[in-house]
Amino acid sequence: MASDDRLAAVLFDMDGTLVDSEKVWSVGLTELAAHYGGVLSAQARHAMVGSNMTDSMRLLHADLGLPASVSTDDSVVWLETRVKELFHGGIEWRPGARELLAALRAEGVPLALVTATHRHLVDVALLTIGADNFDAVVAGDEVDRTKPHPAPYLTAARLLGTTAPQCVAVEDSPNGLLSARAAGCAVLGVPCEVDLDPEGVTLVGSLLDVDVAYLRKLVA
Repeated sequence: MASDDRLAAVLFDMDGTLVDSEKVWSVGLTELAAHYGGVLSAQARHAMVGSNMTDSMRLLHADLGLPASVSTDDSVVWLETRVKELFHGGIEWRPGARELLAALRAEGVPLALVTATHRHLVDVALLTIGADNFDAVVAGDEVDRTKPHPAPYLTAARLLGTTAPQCVAVEDSPNGLLSARAAGCAVLGVPCEVDLDPEGVTLVGSLLDVDVAYLRKLVA
């Protein structure tokens, strides 16, 4: 908590939090599974939400029973190429996300985007979200350890010249909540594709239920 009880910054996850891109990833993953002649199970897809690309591809390969000779690196390239095409078509905002970003910018609250998605895809997503909305961006391939490790949120706070306990992190995935909590952030959970554990976090139905005053209270 800041010594003057003021919110220092808000750190936003991207997929499923600001934009409804988890559905886009689902399209790509379904097509990738079909490329290998299989069907991705709902359980495997659920486990991928908020996971990094390497772990997601390991889950997909295991779920499909692919032989070790099939490279997960090749799967990453295939999936990211397809998702980039889909991102270029535009991504839908999550309810209330655009309005909350605008309200925070209007009050001069520093903002960071903190995502497990690789930077070349983030740059395409930012065509929808707006790169000028953020004072810092931490992509999944720009840190040594990604979510659920605390490194992404610790890095974002450092880039904004503050510390994680002075920040609110906004997340939609279990891995994201673990990362933000481990970093010491006040954590706001907004479920999208999966249910979230309420322990140690504040849960809301959507960002339509949140304004700047609400976020300030989380660090007060």
